[in-house]
Amino acid sequence: MNLPEKVPYHLAVIMDGNGRWAKARGLPRQAGHRAGVENLRRVLRACGEFGIKILTIYAFSTENWGRPAAEVRGLLNILEMVIDRELKQLNDNGVQLRHIGELDGLSDMLQRKVCDAIELTRNNDQLILNVAFNYGGRQELVQAIRRIIADGVPPDDIDETLIDYYLYTGGLPDPDLVVRTGGEMRLSNFLLWQASYAEYYSTPTYWPDFDKDEMLKAIEYFGRRERRFGLVPQP
Repeated sequence: MNLPEKVPYHLAVIMDGNGRWAKARGLPRQAGHRAGVENLRRVLRACGEFGIKILTIYAFSTENWGRPAAEVRGLLNILEMVIDRELKQLNDNGVQLRHIGELDGLSDMLQRKVCDAIELTRNNDQLILNVAFNYGGRQELVQAIRRIIADGVPPDDIDETLIDYYLYTGGLPDPDLVVRTGGEMRLSNFLLWQASYAEYYSTPTYWPDFDKDEMLKAIEYFGRRERRFGLVPQP
């Protein structure tokens, strides 16, 4: 397979459709979430093959706490399972894990596991994997503003660069491409600041079926886009 000439440096994915994937197969929603975790391995391998350097995945939003309690517990259990089962391989493959969002609501043990995983992989440089768990774009902006105020920053010193620094993704380039699986056409409170000039690609393919070939379609779409950042086309 020929690699695309133009590849996003930072890819962000709204992993949607796990529940509908399971329903279509007569399975419980939790089976869809587990299938989604299995698919993440394939997507990480594809990122390495395509040369993507940063992958940000939307795993659990601040609004997801309103889902049925059993499903929420299942999602938390899956997060813990992923850390327990996948951390060694991720580390061996040079993946740097980062968490964006808040750890509030997670058990003390799970919070420690998340922090330990981040610390273990902090010097890896093959791929940065941002896991947006208990994340909301509006919440992120509120937290950034609170920290700016707490640090006593004068109003005249506040600009876009400073706000970037105070976001969960501080120090990282903005996403070039946001992919949403499952066919919906909304951002769902994901990277509202960072994705302001990202290209957007929606596919009806559910997340558990979003394989290397589907990712290639998204990247090829990205390659056909002319990114203007508010400017006019160059002659």
